[in-house]
Amino acid sequence: MVKSKGRKVSRPYGVPAIARLLSDGRSVGRANLRRFVARFAARFVTRFATLLVMTAACTVARAESDWVLVIHGGAGVIERGDMSAEQEQSIRAALQLALQRGAEVLERGGSALDAVEQAVRVLEDDPQFNAGRGAVFTAQGVNELDAAIMDGQNRRAGAVADVTRTRNPVSLARAVMEKSPHVMLVGAGADKFSKEAGLQQVDSRYFFTPRRWRELQEFLHPGAGHARSAGGPPIAGDDLHGTVGAVALDRNGHLAAATSTGGLTGKRWGRVGDSPIIGAGTYADDRACAVSATGSGEYYIREGVAHEICARMRFLKESPQQAADAVQAETRSLGGDGGVIVLGQDGSSAWSFNTIGMYRGRVSARSKPQVAIYAQE
Repeated sequence: MVKSKGRKVSRPYGVPAIARLLSDGRSVGRANLRRFVARFAARFVTRFATLLVMTAACTVARAESDWVLVIHGGAGVIERGDMSAEQEQSIRAALQLALQRGAEVLERGGSALDAVEQAVRVLEDDPQFNAGRGAVFTAQGVNELDAAIMDGQNRRAGAVADVTRTRNPVSLARAVMEKSPHVMLVGAGADKFSKEAGLQQVDSRYFFTPRRWRELQEFLHPGAGHARSAGGPPIAGDDLHGTVGAVALDRNGHLAAATSTGGLTGKRWGRVGDSPIIGAGTYADDRACAVSATGSGEYYIREGVAHEICARMRFLKESPQQAADAVQAETRSLGGDGGVIVLGQDGSSAWSFNTIGMYRGRVSARSKPQVAIYAQE
């Protein structure tokens, strides 16, 4: 403390003050010098210890969300009475396998981008889901597949729509991102690029499944009294939004999202839904979150669901659950239903759906795999 015009003024005991004292021993006695040095040392030790505690706390918090993977296999009218025990067991096993494949990538230090691609490929190869091999048929009796993938680290993205010969559309979407100057390719051009990029090609018969063909026939020729006329557009609750998707956070703190779908049974005129639309059905941004959606595509596009959720988290500082629920409510007010999975940069996650059920799962470095189907789970 020093006097200035009758007042005592505090000065910090910092390195400059100590230096001045050491350079001019006449200004203060040795006892005072020792006192200054002791106070300086005490403050330094206290502040350093506080810094260590804060660093340790941050390290623990980061370790708890070391890596995280969340997946979905579609949302819609999914009731216990409509599914046999064998079917339910098979669906749960498929979700577990997708979690396992993605978790293996993340556990060995792989990227979130690799993890979501691998998880989605598992679901694309399973005919139980409306993506890849299990894709639904268009009104013309063909399979037209859509997919997207996005890297939250740099917001690079790739997407494809109406592709017909690529076994795993999500990998084609990634090839668009990494091997072309574009974000989205469609139809015949996308099919051609797929061959040139070396993606695995399959005959159209690969995508044929009796179940999906039967669904098309029921769509084209609905029974008497059905609310939808023959060949008319699907109505609310008419089918399952069978999109599949994944979001992941890796050990380096980077996010990624991927989505894949066969679209709607009986779709016409090259219809494309929200799944391959960046910002609607798929989005990832390290500054906020990663999102994959499944629902009424036209409404999810109009709402810009995936980006809207990320924007609320980034600018309003909402949690994944708060942001997802708010945007789902807005989409529902427009007339759309479905679900989303959301993963924050801090490892917090959520799923939100306004349907009876949603195929979903979650796993992290600190938690065991969890899968669910019904709303009550």
